[in-house]
Amino acid sequence: MAIVFITGSTEGLGRAAAQSLIEAGHRVVLHARSADRAATIGELASRAAEIVVGDFRSAVETRSVADQVNAIGCMDAIIHNAGVYTEASRGATPEGHAGVLAVNTLAPYILTALIERPGRLVYLSSGLHRGGEGSLNDIDWTRRSWDPAKAYAESKLQVVALAFAVARRWPQVLSNAVDPGWVRTRMGGAGAPVDLDTGQRTQAWLAVSDEPAAKVSGRYWHHMWHEQPASEAVDPEFQDQLLARLSAMTAVSLPSA
Repeated sequence: MAIVFITGSTEGLGRAAAQSLIEAGHRVVLHARSADRAATIGELASRAAEIVVGDFRSAVETRSVADQVNAIGCMDAIIHNAGVYTEASRGATPEGHAGVLAVNTLAPYILTALIERPGRLVYLSSGLHRGGEGSLNDIDWTRRSWDPAKAYAESKLQVVALAFAVARRWPQVLSNAVDPGWVRTRMGGAGAPVDLDTGQRTQAWLAVSDEPAAKVSGRYWHHMWHEQPASEAVDPEFQDQLLARLSAMTAVSLPSA
């Protein structure tokens, strides 16, 4: 039996993965953006190991989530599921960052750096990450005109590169990225072709399975199969440049091996 922390687990893919793992006998730590969101979890709350609360648009609250998880104990696996899609404007977090960057990239980076190292890390990306190449130029959208689709694609490229950078830096940790496909969630819409169970299956499997096929690192997955991600994501130089940029932006350094 494993204990797994899943970000963004009040609805959608995060909640579906939590339900799947709990039903398989694992302990799951849920995450909600706010106390109000936590109150919407319903009966799943009584089956969860714990619930942590924090809004990833705030670096302070993101650090608080890391502290809450560490207080519970060492996780066997973490699924970085929380994310936002195309937002109409850049917005501004309390630290002045673009909202998409803060939630989709800075939060998983901060949590990875500050939470006690688990055995497995799974980062949710998107096939749209292939449209985000070149994303280290004006990563925070302070000079460019806002482009919601491009900003989302860049954030998902950054998440894949983060997963692979962690796989290189922490060889004892299994670190992978997953494209769940276009799933019928609030974000994906009712017309999406992929059902929730299919969409959550790969990340839940990677988090806990003892099958040899699941015990790999530095891979990009789509519906239980390896795929080739964008070339920049697998480039160690790009990965190192990204880590340096994220460290400078957050004042948090990713520990070495």
